[in-house]
Amino acid sequence: MTENEQQLLKRVAAEARNTRPSGWTSLPAPVEAATVTCAEASLGFRLPPLLAALYTRIGDGGFGPEYGLLPLLDNPPTGEPAAVTQYLANRESGSKDPDWPWPEGVLPMSHWGCAMYACVDCRSSEATVLLYEPNADEADHAWYVDAPSLADWLRAWLDGTGWYEDYDGAPEPTPWTDFRIRTTAPAS
Repeated sequence: MTENEQQLLKRVAAEARNTRPSGWTSLPAPVEAATVTCAEASLGFRLPPLLAALYTRIGDGGFGPEYGLLPLLDNPPTGEPAAVTQYLANRESGSKDPDWPWPEGVLPMSHWGCAMYACVDCRSSEATVLLYEPNADEADHAWYVDAPSLADWLRAWLDGTGWYEDYDGAPEPTPWTDFRIRTTAPAS
């Protein structure tokens, strides 16, 4: 983990101790490294190091923008499924409805309401944060790049410059052009 990421974790930890998203009464304890290992085994891929550090150093969800980060494995007090549970359900649902596939390696990490999620692309080297907006007419128009990296997404939250804030300078999320590539099985 870089020095910049270490500093970012300190800022996130300070904000997490002092604010609580809707539905959370307290900051959950961090998870053990074994919980991250179990989550990765269930998912079939590794979590980006910064995301794993959020869970192991700060708390098992309950901090971040809007409704906050989802817990990794256990159901939160808000009644939302945990991140791993939501990912597995979305992949299963997408396998039954080919018009709305869920991309492999894209972990829902925060609920925005109205079935929208902030998701981290665990296959991208920067841990790109994607916005899933299922209220679109078709799946190709439901995915946007929210931030080029998880670090950028966290900074936007801390600085109050995310698109979800009442901030005139916030960039609009751009369409995620890799959606079909990541949801189409290679030809045999």
